[in-house]
Amino acid sequence: MTFDVAGEAAKVVRDRSAAWRFIEGFAAAWAEPIEAWDGWNHADLNAAEDRLGVRLPDAVRDAYALFGKRPDLTSNQDWLLTPSELRLDGEVVVFRREIHSVTSWGAALDDPDPAVVHATERGWEPWLPHFSAACVELVLSEALFRDGAVTADRETSAADVSLLEDHFALLPLHGPGTRWFVSDDLIVREDDGEWLWARARTPESLELLTRWLPGEWATD
Repeated sequence: MTFDVAGEAAKVVRDRSAAWRFIEGFAAAWAEPIEAWDGWNHADLNAAEDRLGVRLPDAVRDAYALFGKRPDLTSNQDWLLTPSELRLDGEVVVFRREIHSVTSWGAALDDPDPAVVHATERGWEPWLPHFSAACVELVLSEALFRDGAVTADRETSAADVSLLEDHFALLPLHGPGTRWFVSDDLIVREDDGEWLWARARTPESLELLTRWLPGEWATD
């Protein structure tokens, strides 16, 4: 099954429903299709709201109801919190934490598809402008670390900037310090201009990656 990652990602920044279609299409092509039982039910989400004393944004409820029980999509490296683990920090609901607890991600409570922030030593700082887009970025990030997948990583080189632009499309999903690039059956994340993380859909795609971006790739 093929899936136009770049084309579908371009729609995400304009349309919340496009984010859910992206995640469904990506899961079907790069993992396993999303099934009806892969999301939390309304009772679970209502219980979380009662415990927190707030109404969760519509996009948060939508995401949890669609794929919140799919750790292969959400929790290979960092963790999407379960409804019972959601917590408040002021006017932010914390929904995800980093593997080493270096940072966490939260959503504002002021919009149906609110901005997402991440924790730094200076406090909460902007990550992506909409929760739905952050969910797409989350699923792509976790795809880089899926067990049994064709993945690779290495330090960046001086030639990578032009090579990435020559061979890949830039996605409109980059948070602070990150940029996303895609080509047919290849996804690459660049972190802080220092490290590349890649996911190939097939072994043949991985061979193409190493030709396009030569270097000492560590592969799984």
